[in-house]
Amino acid sequence: MLNVPDPSSTRPYLLRALHEWCTDNGYTPYIAVQVDEMVQVPQEYVKNGEIVLNVSYDATSSMSLGNDVIEFKARFAGTPREIIVPVDRILAIYARENGQGMAFPMHTKGGAQASETSVVVPAPESRAPLTAVTTSKTGSELSTDDDTNPPTPPSGRPTLKRVK
Repeated sequence: MLNVPDPSSTRPYLLRALHEWCTDNGYTPYIAVQVDEMVQVPQEYVKNGEIVLNVSYDATSSMSLGNDVIEFKARFAGTPREIIVPVDRILAIYARENGQGMAFPMHTKGGAQASETSVVVPAPESRAPLTAVTTSKTGSELSTDDDTNPPTPPSGRPTLKRVK
């Protein structure tokens, strides 16, 4: 029997690709991050365990988009800060101007990740919010639920709609 190692996560590759796409098209790439003890960000800007960061080259310096962590320096209220975000804590990357991007499964306590894949479907209007369609494997089938009770989005942020 041949032992084939599990392939590496696609998340860092997708993050780099969408960051490049935003940059090439003149958009501002933002990441939504699930904050825990592994994430190094200014805690005073964390709300409900999450923070949204501008990761454009104009807003950061010394950026490294690695396979395990994203590291950069940024100013918060004029104060330079070192930011370190493990890739598995990134919930989404999207363009600020139109909300197009991709959402990822949430990291759960204990280091596990939900066994699902998020695919972002661009909204019909260029300024419409980000919409994520999430599928999860149950047995040998893929299942989806309807979205009869969509979440109420916080004002001023693109929304992610999760469909399981």
